[in-house]
Amino acid sequence: MCGLCAALLVVMAPRSAHSQAQTPAAPALSGQVAVPGFWDPKRRPERPDVTRLPTQIRFVTTDDFPPFSFRDAEGQPTGLNVDIARAICTELAISCTMEVKPFAEIMTMLAKDQADAAIAGIAITQGSRETLDFSDRYFRSPARFIARRTGLMDEVTPQTVAAKTVGVVGGTAHEAYLRDFFAETAIRAYPNAEVAREALRRGEVDLVFGDGVQLAFWLNGAGSANCCAFVGGPFTETRYFGEGMGIAVKRGNDALRQSLNYALAQLWEKGVYTDLYLRWFPISVY
Repeated sequence: MCGLCAALLVVMAPRSAHSQAQTPAAPALSGQVAVPGFWDPKRRPERPDVTRLPTQIRFVTTDDFPPFSFRDAEGQPTGLNVDIARAICTELAISCTMEVKPFAEIMTMLAKDQADAAIAGIAITQGSRETLDFSDRYFRSPARFIARRTGLMDEVTPQTVAAKTVGVVGGTAHEAYLRDFFAETAIRAYPNAEVAREALRRGEVDLVFGDGVQLAFWLNGAGSANCCAFVGGPFTETRYFGEGMGIAVKRGNDALRQSLNYALAQLWEKGVYTDLYLRWFPISVY
């Protein structure tokens, strides 16, 4: 994992022997919530020359990806992605617009210069890098285990769960990870996350392994009936769970990409990112 991405904060639970989350550069805590940081404190991006940028940055996002981007009660775009885009514009002291489009149209808009930057939960992958350039990562959803409160564990390793039954959504990267690293565990595949979580709540499995964001909101919602909690992790192996989300720009637009990187680093250093993160994630994902 790159040095720039080294500040993943995992202070809420002990790290598994097979979790490759990097040592945090500086813990960021607010109450009981661990805030992930993705910026190397030793790296100081130079302040960009904003005169090389357009007179305004045209952001594009979606409205179907809460809590990252969706519409509020008044129909206005909101969410973590939207707030980060606005904060970037404030940091760079530049005018910005925000257009909402279906996800399938976003790449085409960048390619045709109908938008300058897409902040829409786009995953940074080898494939997406072939057509787009990306800012530094601004979010990454870890994989996590959850267990019933009557069966919580201090640590999750292949050895400690060898005699357990783990539920997971079939055909996912989470299932592939379990089968590669937890081969001695009894793995039970389910058609979707809701069915897997209900199996845990009813005691049909000992643990469930899945996306940390989805699990966090379920744990803190009425559907879980306060039955369960996170154990072990987080797990952030890039090969299985990706590199995270970045702001996409057209290939070769280095002036904008570098300006976005500068602004993101400043938002983290000034505590703005932490404030925005806690607004949309008042529960601990990491």
